[in-house]
Amino acid sequence: MTKLKIAEIITRMDWGGSPDIVRLICLHLNPDLYDIKFISGPTLFPAEETKDFLRRFKDRTIIVSQLRRNINLFRDLIAFMQLYCFFKKEKFHIVHTHTAKAGALGRLAAYLAGVPVIIHTPHGHNFYGYFNWFFSRLIIIIEKFCSHFTDKIICLTELEKRDFIKFKVADEKKLEVIYQGLDLDKYTDIGIDKDSIRRDFGIGVSEGVVGFIGRLEPIKGLEYLIEAAEEVLKNKRVKFLIVGEGSLRKRLEQRVKELGREENFIFSGWRQDIPQLLSIMDLLVLPSLNEAVGMVLLEAQMMGIPIVATNVGGIPEVVRDGLTAVLVKPQDSRALASAINGLLQDKSRRLEMSKKAKNWVKDRFAIKDMVNKISDLYQGLVKKKNVK
Repeated sequence: MTKLKIAEIITRMDWGGSPDIVRLICLHLNPDLYDIKFISGPTLFPAEETKDFLRRFKDRTIIVSQLRRNINLFRDLIAFMQLYCFFKKEKFHIVHTHTAKAGALGRLAAYLAGVPVIIHTPHGHNFYGYFNWFFSRLIIIIEKFCSHFTDKIICLTELEKRDFIKFKVADEKKLEVIYQGLDLDKYTDIGIDKDSIRRDFGIGVSEGVVGFIGRLEPIKGLEYLIEAAEEVLKNKRVKFLIVGEGSLRKRLEQRVKELGREENFIFSGWRQDIPQLLSIMDLLVLPSLNEAVGMVLLEAQMMGIPIVATNVGGIPEVVRDGLTAVLVKPQDSRALASAINGLLQDKSRRLEMSKKAKNWVKDRFAIKDMVNKISDLYQGLVKKKNVK
């Protein structure tokens, strides 16, 4: 049987959840069935795993220098033409696009180049919460247009699927829910010296650790965590470990300084050793205003770390409220503080949540399940469209 030629395309492979999914698809799809090419724009902040992937996949990687996240009509036109020419030359059976910009340019280029099967994974709830009204409407219009020549849209949660239907972006028959897969081996049987990590951060033996891991951007709701910390710190010795980078870092650090809480907050910047950092946390907090999936939630649960998060986006689908996590309303620092205090005070509950969290992730979010479903989707569409 002739291998199916697949193009996996994403705007960039910077630190985050969507690059992990693309990387896992490329590495774990059956090489006897698929000949995969990986296409991306420039990557500025790759994780170590991404660097390793790019090295291993370098002979099958195409970097489109003008493919960027920000809108620039001149650059976007050049990127579109480069993609069109490449698709026309390579004659792919399937083009699978990931994220918004690569999705728009890649799908249109693939359609005009005559690619038989076109699939898109948005990797986010971009219809609301992230942008102002104008850009949100523009994204909806673009997605509606692109859906006409898209065979399947892979949603990471049922909520994302409902949003596509609610905003009339695509017919339900074009939507497929495939949950994100996690490399479970990465979070098991790893030797971690927790005492050493705590010492490196200056965290005392008797101090609790409340963590956040993610982009320091408005959508993550970190200002509400800082407000909640004021209540938490009234009666407890706690360090708040903030892992990540973003446009709000200086503002958040300034706010912590204004409150006189510098000794209670640690801003670590980007880190590669996420399992190690999770291991020293008593609980993880994700106070997002909107969230597609939040891969760190899967990572934390696999490490047995209880979660406090907001009841938004796809979060209720990737945690179990009351069993592996406590969910609260967004933009509510008092509810956030109450949930954090409740878990910090109840060690037995944290231990029970830890056990349930690991089993929940193992049963629902394994790599093999995600890759098998994507492979089945590829094979089904190729057969349905009688692709030769």
